[in-house]
Amino acid sequence: MKYISTRGGMSAAPYSAILLEGLATDGGLVVPETVPQVTPEQIESWRGLDYPQLAAEILSLYATDIPREDLDAMCRAAYSTDKFVSEQIVPVTPLEGASPIGQISLVGLSEGPTLAFKDMAMQFLGQALEYVLAQSDRTLNIIGATSGDTGSAAEYALRGKEGIAVFMLSPQGRMSDFQRAQMYSLTDDNIHNIAVEGVFDDCQNLVKVLSGDLAFKRQNFLGTVNSINLGRISAQMVYYFWAWLRQTDAVATDERADTQVSFTIPSGNFGNIYSGHLARAMGLPIRHLVLAANENNVLDQFFRTGTYAPRTSAETFATSSPSMDISKASNLERFIFDLLGRDPERLSAAWQELDESGRINLIAELPRFLEEFGIQSSTSNHADRVATIRSVFATSGVLIDPHTADGVKAAREFVEPGVPMLVLETAKPEKFPEIVFEATGERLGMPEHLADLLDLPQHVTEMADDEVELRGFIASRAVTP
Repeated sequence: MKYISTRGGMSAAPYSAILLEGLATDGGLVVPETVPQVTPEQIESWRGLDYPQLAAEILSLYATDIPREDLDAMCRAAYSTDKFVSEQIVPVTPLEGASPIGQISLVGLSEGPTLAFKDMAMQFLGQALEYVLAQSDRTLNIIGATSGDTGSAAEYALRGKEGIAVFMLSPQGRMSDFQRAQMYSLTDDNIHNIAVEGVFDDCQNLVKVLSGDLAFKRQNFLGTVNSINLGRISAQMVYYFWAWLRQTDAVATDERADTQVSFTIPSGNFGNIYSGHLARAMGLPIRHLVLAANENNVLDQFFRTGTYAPRTSAETFATSSPSMDISKASNLERFIFDLLGRDPERLSAAWQELDESGRINLIAELPRFLEEFGIQSSTSNHADRVATIRSVFATSGVLIDPHTADGVKAAREFVEPGVPMLVLETAKPEKFPEIVFEATGERLGMPEHLADLLDLPQHVTEMADDEVELRGFIASRAVTP
């Protein structure tokens, strides 16, 4: 398996190489040269596997340059019960009364060390990066942007790793107290937190600018762990297969191959839903992928109208589901690449149109969003989140976080009789106690192992949205071979 750029200017490269690059060398995003196909028989053969074993099976289709025994070891280390609370790693929990016409279940992705779904990809990526660097005797300086959960998941996965430093940009005042404490309380020498004046899109733009400067990138051995890193995308595909297998465990053997399920995915940077798109393209029986947006609903508007019109930083709302406060989704480029027939020239023309006019007109492709790719979408607001958290708790006794609430609200709109709807859980509700209290009156304490988190000293460098200052900061602290 080799990987290419959406913009056509990168030589095909193996999995190990693209793990270290993040952005493609031509400024595009890395995608598989071809999407591997799986048969119903192959999927069925995975039914008795535990999560680490399933991860190794699926990732072996993408990481073809890593010996299978090494990949098995990485997956066992990434998805161990000493890191994840649930023995299943990813529990699937029905929500009673979630919909009057069909069953909705939660796919539990927040059982890891930072209580957020980002752990599912980041724990594997931490293992894989350390392995690849050791094999090549290299170092790597990770530069990333976070709206909340990516940063802590990356830092917890990479803290103390040999030959790796992390420079994580976050928007000042745009994360919850819990999210800030998780990141800023770390004292590891290889972790550098930078709070940028602005919103997530400003942070992400700085990452893109520095990652696109090949001279600076090579000089400082830069890589990324944002969802633009395809290693994360590949790891996230695993739980789509896992959830389908668990949902169909009770289905008669001869009916399983024809059993479709739908997924609802709270979406900010389009990475998580793109993983579902790839799983569907591989052959997993997914009927619909429902994109759930908050008030920063650029993606919802795109899938409803066919026009992609990112908003400015000043137009990006601060909401009660802050990890989704993103107005320019990087991973959408990967989907549009597929939409345009995987043609780099058409993709580059679309991005030139975006640069010149501030939007991309793909209205002619609008019918294909649902008919060919199975994508639907919806928007939630704060009142929707509060009402959804309250109703799920009242009918099922389950507390959910505000991002997952965006997902459940959208799931209720699109659930179909006879088609299970699986909502990808985003985080534990303990990370967002204010909105949970507003919705239910329940006061959530901190998990026992994090009881003193909010009281720990915090270590962060505040910085203007200044490319020059950021360059100097990284250059003075980067690890070298």
